Amino acid sequence: MYDPFLGQIQLFAFGFAPKGWIICKGATLYVREHRALFELLGNRFGGDGVNTFCLPNLTYAQPTGKPDQMCYYMAIMGVYPHEN
Repeated sequence: MYDPFLGQIQLFAFGFAPKGWIICKGATLYVREHRALFELLGNRFGGDGVNTFCLPNLTYAQPTGKPDQMCYYMAIMGVYPHEN
């Protein structure tokens, strides 16, 4: 098993969020709880950019068929992606 990059987006067919991942449905997160992820995303998807920021909403990009079981998730724990 590998450690995902923080902020990595991946499609899963579980119907639930695996540990360390959160569904990409525009959730609002607190900067103080997810500082590294905020440094990567900023507030480009919403939030006030000081206390809160939002994840992207990718519900429109879900595959057809059984959308409740196939969803995009973002890694909220993982390796911080450095330039090197």
